[in-house]
Amino acid sequence: MAILPFDNQTPEPSLTQEVNDAVREALESRLGLRLAGEANADALVRGRVVRYEPDLPLAYQAGLGQANVTRREVQLTVDVEILDQREGKTIWQRQGLTVKGDYLPPQEAEGRKIALQKLVNDIVDGAQSQW
Repeated sequence: MAILPFDNQTPEPSLTQEVNDAVREALESRLGLRLAGEANADALVRGRVVRYEPDLPLAYQAGLGQANVTRREVQLTVDVEILDQREGKTIWQRQGLTVKGDYLPPQEAEGRKIALQKLVNDIVDGAQSQW
């Protein structure tokens, strides 16, 4: 399997590497797939990060004259496709796959980690559903 770098249409440059690393690790460890170069791979994973919202209010607590945000949420939306290169057909595809991860402010990285885990779960489940 070859994993092409995900295109990143968001202003968050680190997402490309984080998504690629998470997808690669999940496919290798959970599905037992080996990475190969694009030209030699039986299957190809490609995608793009289309939206990233790192700071969505999720829960509030009333304060003196104002409400304080007590939980926030990261939302990550991707388009992803797994392609059978030998047959030239799509094995599995999702457009607008949105995953969420909530966190206590200011720990956005924790929310992102949760969202990435949900993303790879969805990709692995999708791949397994077609085998």
